[in-house]
Amino acid sequence: MVTLNRIYTRTGDDGSTRLATGAPVSKASLRVEAYGGVDETNACLGVARQYTAQDLQLDAMLERIQNDLFDLGADLATPEQHEKPAWEPLRIVESQVDRLEQEIDRLNGEMGALTSFVLPAGSPASAALHVARTVCRRAERAVVQLAETEGEIVGQPALKYLNRLSDLLFVAARWTNDKGAGDVLWKPGATR
Repeated sequence: MVTLNRIYTRTGDDGSTRLATGAPVSKASLRVEAYGGVDETNACLGVARQYTAQDLQLDAMLERIQNDLFDLGADLATPEQHEKPAWEPLRIVESQVDRLEQEIDRLNGEMGALTSFVLPAGSPASAALHVARTVCRRAERAVVQLAETEGEIVGQPALKYLNRLSDLLFVAARWTNDKGAGDVLWKPGATR
């Protein structure tokens, strides 16, 4: 359980923070950027849920994903170390990725095939989910950059989770556009 008795501590006033391991790090570090992007994705989902509340099934899915994103943030904030830590770090696991794939398949199975790229538009729910999707892709790029940095380790399920999540958010955005019927399609060269 997390207990927060005090919100400001002044310890970050010098531009540093601490990872879950207690190790000090710059707030500009790649690791902080990575889990900050995950947090931003989560906040975007909170906004999107303001438009999906009437769809209990989709809203419950997004609520679970928001919880998963906290798990992912904890995973990224706890770098893997050579020595075993005093506690078992929370990590994203393959079953969380598998669940996203199942949800993508279920939602996508209720829609027709795409005939063009879609513009991030349509219903308010769809537009908000597209914003969350693009922020998720940015978070994914930050996590990939962290994983490609020498000496840094990022678990494969964490990378997969963000990749699948952006796919799910794309499908969910279409699904909230009347199961794709309300999608706004890209018309190449139409405004020349």
